Amino acid sequence: MRILLVGGEASLPAELLQYVDDLGDEWEVQSVPDGSAAIVAVASATIDAVIAAPTLPDLSPVTLLGQIRTLRPETIRIALIDGDSSQRVPSARIIGVAHRFLPLPLAPEVLLEALTSLEELRELLDGARLRAAIGRIEKLPSPPHLYLSLMQALEADEDSNAADIAKLVSTDPAIAAKVLQLSNSAFFNNGRAISDLRGAVTRLGLSTLRDLVLASEVFALPGMSGSERNALQSRALMASQLAAKMLPASSAELGATAALLADIGLLLAGVRDERLPLESGDERPGHAEAGAYLLGLWGLPMPIIEAVAFHLQPQRSNVRSFWVAGAVHVACALAAGHEVNEDYLARVGVLPKLAQWRELADEMMGISVEA
Repeated sequence: MRILLVGGEASLPAELLQYVDDLGDEWEVQSVPDGSAAIVAVASATIDAVIAAPTLPDLSPVTLLGQIRTLRPETIRIALIDGDSSQRVPSARIIGVAHRFLPLPLAPEVLLEALTSLEELRELLDGARLRAAIGRIEKLPSPPHLYLSLMQALEADEDSNAADIAKLVSTDPAIAAKVLQLSNSAFFNNGRAISDLRGAVTRLGLSTLRDLVLASEVFALPGMSGSERNALQSRALMASQLAAKMLPASSAELGATAALLADIGLLLAGVRDERLPLESGDERPGHAEAGAYLLGLWGLPMPIIEAVAFHLQPQRSNVRSFWVAGAVHVACALAAGHEVNEDYLARVGVLPKLAQWRELADEMMGISVEA
């Protein structure tokens, strides 16, 4: 694997540089001091992974990784985040261009784990079998246009105000109505009724609004009966709320969106429900992998794609710590009343938290019944 470290010794910890240098002959490591040099390196040779320091002397990491995405979309892009900012939610810009963002100080084995898991996921989703199976589906759903427009608006101006966002949401009356409905539900109602979109946006917050818009668009897709679709959407929204509460602030939004979309593959014709026993001779793709492939076509961030692909079998993500895929697995299982993989939770050291998460799910289920 060819790795490009961007930032040089001035920006990257010496022990990290030494660890990567010592990975062996299968790993070819190159280091450049700034973004301009990185773009030249990527344009002139095949680079498997780019690891960008939090600050660069010439370009922002967002600009650099965005240009690399254009030049070499197949290259794995990892953004390192300053330890002081690791508890903040990464900006929409960095989430949109980086496959993974890792906090400093960074244990070298965590970096190796991230590279390995992303490489394996890329191989899985780029496999001939899955591509052929998806290719047999006559019509794939179109990307959720309002959601993507909302994300683009936030990327362009992270300080967008509630009035601007409300104006964007109002372009789709059905979704606007859904936003007002949820803002007045038992989940979010603080006793005062909301009748205007701007107030609804303020009450819900941008992260919840994004997920609600996404759910409203995705679950309007054809593929199942109205009652089935409503049940799936209800479970997805509950799982979304649960996953967000299981993760630190830096990953909560990713977990919420991934949980919301975990079962999107069920909306595709010609896929099988992986929660049911596999019947002999059934060669249809599973809904988790198919859903992840679809999200890849839509251009959603890699951590979301990874969590959707592995939410039924989180141990396949090859991440030894409890992160987005693990939270989505637990949240989706609790929301649907399915078994949680306790062996996996024990392996990543969070099994003692399961009882607390079950109580939280029970409380949220009570709220949703009242809503």
